[in-house]
Amino acid sequence: MMKSLRWIAVAIAALAIGYYLLHGLTYVRTSEYEPAGMGWLGWQMALPIIALTLVPMVFAFTGEGIIAAFTGRNSAAFRNGLIGLGTITSFRQTGLTVNEQPQVRIEFRVEGVDGKTFDAAAKMIVPLTELALLQPGVVLPVRYLPDRTDKVEVDLSGDPATAQQALNESLIRKGITTRHKLDIAERGIATQAVVQALSVTGTIRDGHSEVALGLVVTRPDGSTYRTQVTKFLAPSTIGQVQVGRILRVHYLPGNEDEVVIALPVNA
Repeated sequence: MMKSLRWIAVAIAALAIGYYLLHGLTYVRTSEYEPAGMGWLGWQMALPIIALTLVPMVFAFTGEGIIAAFTGRNSAAFRNGLIGLGTITSFRQTGLTVNEQPQVRIEFRVEGVDGKTFDAAAKMIVPLTELALLQPGVVLPVRYLPDRTDKVEVDLSGDPATAQQALNESLIRKGITTRHKLDIAERGIATQAVVQALSVTGTIRDGHSEVALGLVVTRPDGSTYRTQVTKFLAPSTIGQVQVGRILRVHYLPGNEDEVVIALPVNA
């Protein structure tokens, strides 16, 4: 679609400039008193001016990430693309700005729905206040096309359930969690727990270290009980489970000892 718009703009510009040149070269004076060069004057002068203004504008506003910046939606090509998990490996500003907001090229390592990984890049307009959030290691949901994996778009659907589903499937494939634990997180009672003890078991899966946590869980009625859980954590989230920290947890009434901890992905 974007390429079509660009070709249409170029074609219109070529026709406009061509007509202006043709008119100027073939113009015949209507009177011997008419000054020479009148064929180059008149309303036709506006055609090349419009053409030379239109083409750069169309190319600029159909660039990667520009339409999304104005509409808040993914481009038509990626709107129904597959959801993957993109881990930022690097990023840089392209030099283009829209309303003083920079366009950024982000390099991702993407995990697709089939578990396979590939390198891809995305361009998007990022508000200056959000640039600090783009750091290597940050995970973002992205849309991609199976037949062209070198390019992706950060998911702008605003559907957290879809992104969460992609994350859950990834964690299950890697052995970081199980469907049973995800079920507890979805159906269990939400409450709080205090970390009373922390130890590292030494087991590592996909860069996640297994830790054993001693918790004091508060029931909805205010009473408490002690339990121990193990969880695989990324290095960036270890600080979230230090002794004394208050965690958000879920458990099923019939099995209080099986507690699931909820931690943010990009802690």
